[in-house]
Amino acid sequence: MGAVAAEVPASEDRVRSDPERLRITEIFHSLQGEARDVGWRTVFVRLTGCPLRCTYCDTTYSFFGGTWRTIDAILDEVARHAPSHVCVTGGEPLAQKRCLALLSRLCDAGYSVSLETSGALDIAGVDRRVSRVLDLKTPGSGESHRNRLENLAQLTPHDQVKFVVCDRADYEWARALLADHALDRRCDVLFSPAHGQLAPRTLAEWILEDRLPARFQLQLHKLLWGDEPGR
Repeated sequence: MGAVAAEVPASEDRVRSDPERLRITEIFHSLQGEARDVGWRTVFVRLTGCPLRCTYCDTTYSFFGGTWRTIDAILDEVARHAPSHVCVTGGEPLAQKRCLALLSRLCDAGYSVSLETSGALDIAGVDRRVSRVLDLKTPGSGESHRNRLENLAQLTPHDQVKFVVCDRADYEWARALLADHALDRRCDVLFSPAHGQLAPRTLAEWILEDRLPARFQLQLHKLLWGDEPGR
């Protein structure tokens, strides 16, 4: 006897067939914990899936699973929290091609929109109203070979570049990349210590010693809520 296919609810089937749907891990209301909008009340839309496997990743639960949601349904959920800021994150949100449509729809709705992306995928198609936060992967992440350096030429003052630094070797690598590509002349540059791997004070002292043209940052949400998901 052949295997019996699992029954798919009619509503789920309709969402799958909708040309404007994405797989969503979670939508939640919190404070932005990092980057230029740190401290602002923000709705986060976390898309499912990521082609990278960074050693320090704290959102591995977003790699698989998720729920199909139409863009209209996503916008309805965002609006319920009445935010001014919306952050689309992952995983790697650009791994879902319909992320581009979601970003534009959020901008059309009047939100201040940011995108957290690894920089391993092309950012050229992202709506220019979006602040693209490019998380360039340091060697300590295990994924520095995935960086798409062609993205750097796309950056504008509206965008941001972030380095998560695990150790001194990561710091030297990031400092060289910053200088070689004059990143501080293109956009804001952010340096963060890898949580639990590098003492924040150590990174702060390196930045001061080198007079680095970069902003030191800690993850506010981890200070407030630790590793609690949806925060």
